Amino acid sequence: MKFSWRVLALWTLPALVIGFFFWQGAFANAPADMGKNAANTRMTYGRFLEYLDADRVTSVDLYEGGRTAIIEAVDRDIENRVQRWRVDLPINAPELINKLKTKGISFDAHPMRNDGAIWGLLGNLIFPILLIAGLFFLFRRSSNLPGGPGQAMNFGKSRARFQMEAKTGVKFDDVAGIEEAKEELQEVVTFLKQPERFTAVGARIPKGVLLVGPPGTGKTLLAKAIAGEAGVPFFSISGSEFVEMFVGVGASRVRDLFKKAKDNAPCIIFIDEIDAVGRQRGAGIGGGNDEREQTLNQLLTEMDGFEGNTGIIIIAATNRPDVLDAALLRPGRFDRQVTVDAPDIKGRLEILQVHARNKKLDPSVSLEAIARRTPGFTGADLANLLNEAAILTARRRKEAITLREIDDAVDRVVAGMEGTPLVDSKSKRLIAYHEIGHALVGTLLKDHDPVQKVTLIPRGQAQGLTWFSPSEEQGLISRSQLKARITGALGGRAAEEVVFGPAEVTTGAGGDLQQLSGMARQMVTRFGMSDLGPLSLESQQGEVFLGRDWMTRSDYSEAIAARIDAQVRAIVEDCYETAKKIMRDRRTVCDRLVDLLIEKETIDGEEFRRIVAEYTEVPEKNQYVPQL
Repeated sequence: MKFSWRVLALWTLPALVIGFFFWQGAFANAPADMGKNAANTRMTYGRFLEYLDADRVTSVDLYEGGRTAIIEAVDRDIENRVQRWRVDLPINAPELINKLKTKGISFDAHPMRNDGAIWGLLGNLIFPILLIAGLFFLFRRSSNLPGGPGQAMNFGKSRARFQMEAKTGVKFDDVAGIEEAKEELQEVVTFLKQPERFTAVGARIPKGVLLVGPPGTGKTLLAKAIAGEAGVPFFSISGSEFVEMFVGVGASRVRDLFKKAKDNAPCIIFIDEIDAVGRQRGAGIGGGNDEREQTLNQLLTEMDGFEGNTGIIIIAATNRPDVLDAALLRPGRFDRQVTVDAPDIKGRLEILQVHARNKKLDPSVSLEAIARRTPGFTGADLANLLNEAAILTARRRKEAITLREIDDAVDRVVAGMEGTPLVDSKSKRLIAYHEIGHALVGTLLKDHDPVQKVTLIPRGQAQGLTWFSPSEEQGLISRSQLKARITGALGGRAAEEVVFGPAEVTTGAGGDLQQLSGMARQMVTRFGMSDLGPLSLESQQGEVFLGRDWMTRSDYSEAIAARIDAQVRAIVEDCYETAKKIMRDRRTVCDRLVDLLIEKETIDGEEFRRIVAEYTEVPEKNQYVPQL
């Protein structure tokens, strides 16, 4: 916390005042001249009466309304010298005054001070005053913060960021790899700049555009590019900023947002992660006045209600279109759904060229080879890949990014950080046989992807890795390719059983078995690649949504379920027998490759295929294998 002298003074001064009041309160009831007449010695009331009867008391001064007395008496123990004592008198002692008069002793009563009540009142008021002052100070400090107590009346106001001319620094030239989506959104920008081109033929611009795609594909980047190109007022907000814990706040913010947008039309409203507020209604299981549903109802009304929203174009982004309400997706609200998917090889090359502008690459680095090496990577993944390569280059004190940094960055992004190399042991040899089993089976199967490299360097949770590199985009996968992938995944388990025996099979194939079981079940239940015939027995669903998938029913009977399990088992067993046969027939080349892998720890794909070709014929896969 930052030190502040003003805060220190604010709390130090009241502390001193409180201490002064307590000190004053402690002596408020003391007699005015107690200081000069005070006695150092106390005397009991009984002894005081004895001295009084013995005529040894010379004078008495009464204080505090008769509760305390300062007496002067002759002390025979000290040569009859007059001494002063303090005596605490009982409350009910009326005979004392009579006795003093009878003895002829001089006495005097001193009145109490009258300012005790004033100090007591001030002492009682000081704490509430300080409390009110502290609260006022805190409210004043927080009044300028978003959502602070000083802005309690602004809960219903929209929190959308507004820019009259959005200067995001992003243009369509900065967005690569998603040309189809750019073309769709370019029409929106053209309509905002030159609406007469569309209105002349009776066309109207879509009221809403929904960007759909997995995370990292560039949906928000596209919205920034539209804002940078259009040159019109731009509102940006997240779907989660509509809903608060207070009832009616979300709907009020929607109304305020569209009111501001109508005042600045034509304009663009961008709602990021709209699934936070646009989920299907009725998901509460039991009804009730759901605040999120009321916010969605208000959004539906504003987008295409009785008044309409002329001149307002709404762009929204989500990666969960399956949970959005049907009323939100209909034409008139979101007329277009633009899919922003993972880029193909051409798109990845364009993305790499964009992100390589400010990177210092070695002339030997081929962006096309990187694009071929990274199927399934999104734009965010490719940006992170080049950034990791640049970090590794700086760490190794090199002047430019080389092929080695690119290769290590791909491995780190896909598999995780590099671990400590394994020491020579039985475990290292077993892992080497496991990885060589994957690579050897994949190399000898015609329909399997080619091997990129085999390594014993641990990464993430894996003690060893075998990389396969598909060289072309595979939108459609054949039955033979799926079986080849299952067989290749079983190659490691088959090598362990053939070389070390069934008793030495390890848990290293756990992840492989989970992956291949899913592929085999999809072959039977979704793709019709089994003896059950061309039937789709299970629908492809994403994550379970409570409002829709609460009650699920099976699409087939228990008898069909048993046949599905049998077919899955038959596919996996057939592939496993094929993998074990390959390992038994190619044991010699397998042992040589294991010795080489233990020695070098990494074997690239070209060297691996060259060694295998010395012992047996390697099937031609008709695929380009990139070498980094």
